[in-house]
Amino acid sequence: MNTYTNKVQGLIGTAAVSAATVVATCPVYAFAAEEGGIGAILPKMNEFIPMLVAFIILWIILAKFGWPIFDGMLEKRESTIRNDLKNAEEARMESERILAEYKQQLAEAKAEASQIVANAKKAGEDVKADITAKAQVEADGMIEKARAAIEAEKKAAIADLQGSVADISVEVASKVIGTDLSDDEHRAIIKRYVEEVGSFNAN
Repeated sequence: MNTYTNKVQGLIGTAAVSAATVVATCPVYAFAAEEGGIGAILPKMNEFIPMLVAFIILWIILAKFGWPIFDGMLEKRESTIRNDLKNAEEARMESERILAEYKQQLAEAKAEASQIVANAKKAGEDVKADITAKAQVEADGMIEKARAAIEAEKKAAIADLQGSVADISVEVASKVIGTDLSDDEHRAIIKRYVEEVGSFNAN
């Protein structure tokens, strides 16, 4: 590529030098014999033709080798600018995509954090309710046991009281009657008094 460019530049330089030489030498002939009037500014045909030929050669050389290089440079520059714009657009789209992903991840993280807090709060409430329920069950059990114990103590006290009342009643009945009672009579009296005491307690 560099060789081709150097060759083209050499041809262009040669053509330019040739044309410049022709152009530079023509005025010598043009103004060698000065004439008056309009003939002083009009080129002579023997001078004009070499200048025209040199111009045409220079134009052909430039059109053949110069303009393609210039067009190539323009196309290369245009391609570079187009690629830069394309890369910039891709970078912008990539940045927007990353920003969108970041926003989505941030929203998901917030939602997850809220869910974790909600779960922790619910777990705490469940633990609290479980502890309260267990405490209530234990309290109910203790109350039930206390009631059973009180009831047992009450029954024992009633039984002792019934026994004491029966003994006292038998003793009193023996004194009132003035005679000793048989076992059957004692049992009948005790039974009657026990029933009376029981009915009294029931009331």
